[in-house]
Amino acid sequence: MRLTPPAAYGLAAAVFALDRLTKWLIETRVSVLDAIPVIPGFFDIVHARNRGAAFSLLAESDSPWRPFLLIGVSLAALALVGGMLRKAQGLERNTALGLSLILGGAFGNVFDRIVTGAVTDFLDFYIGALHWPSFNVADSAIVVGSGFLLLDLLRPKRQAART
Repeated sequence: MRLTPPAAYGLAAAVFALDRLTKWLIETRVSVLDAIPVIPGFFDIVHARNRGAAFSLLAESDSPWRPFLLIGVSLAALALVGGMLRKAQGLERNTALGLSLILGGAFGNVFDRIVTGAVTDFLDFYIGALHWPSFNVADSAIVVGSGFLLLDLLRPKRQAART
């Protein structure tokens, strides 16, 4: 069963809404200095502000072009993915799901960049002193969506029936 464009955009909107809700909860209830242990020694809820891209790339850059670059690339990606989803019914299901998750996640992070200049991250996984960079629901949706796209690329395609 293939996704229709309204269903694909609806999934993207749900991801965006969940991302905004979780970020709002963190921003209003967790101090930037707090770390709330969920699984001691492995997973905490934190309140981090990421001014850079994924894994805090460019976060320390003082270039006046940094926000324009990050927002501009994100808006271009949103336009591309959003345009692809207009034809969601013609896409494989995993492709449409992946693109929907990526669209919702990218929209959540670009919204933060435009409104506050930084993205709120709060999921912090670590073992001892080894920390994975903190991330959020939008980042998770982008990674899972990319996984759907990768699975679709790696899955053998059925040959069209010959007449």
